Amino acid sequence: MNRKLIIFDFDGTLADTLPVFADVFDQAADKYGFRRMDRSRTQALRRLDARQIMAVHQIPLWKVPAIATFMRATMGRSVGRIRLFDGMAEVLHALKARGAILAVVSSNSRSNVVNVLGPELAGLFSHVECGASLFGKLPKIRKVLAATGVAREHTLLVGDEIRDARVSAEAGVDFGAVAWGFNTLDALMAENPSRVFHAAGDLLEH
Repeated sequence: MNRKLIIFDFDGTLADTLPVFADVFDQAADKYGFRRMDRSRTQALRRLDARQIMAVHQIPLWKVPAIATFMRATMGRSVGRIRLFDGMAEVLHALKARGAILAVVSSNSRSNVVNVLGPELAGLFSHVECGASLFGKLPKIRKVLAATGVAREHTLLVGDEIRDARVSAEAGVDFGAVAWGFNTLDALMAENPSRVFHAAGDLLEH
């Protein structure tokens, strides 16, 4: 493999959390007084970054930490509805067998991530860094880089959101965009990813 370290986002990259996320988002909207998700505008929302989505739904920045904590806890009660994307379990096993160091960096909670992965798949990951703020994955990525000792040029961050692409650039690592997550592929291509994966199996080609 060209890469020694692969850092995965979780929501929308490893696991199909969008249906549960949408329901939990609406519960948070009712609790914290912002706009519910308009299902008729989902495709338009998928072209926006996190700050733009906050603006559309009139979410004040100061409420974000409380909203994030509420949503993580509420999602935790629905983890039984969340599944990994097709073929992802097999791909993770294959990457590990090829000698890749696997890590997860997520704004979701560690318990949610581990419960969805299950003990076998969770054991494939050397590092599971969770609870990152909506705009704060960079410290978690740096922590993984420091702990593994892998050079940035041998690291790939795989994600489904514009913010994943941008934090990759901040961290100085290549970004691999997946075509099956929240942000549209067109939106991700505007961030100039180093790799594009159209299906989970494509990860094995790089």
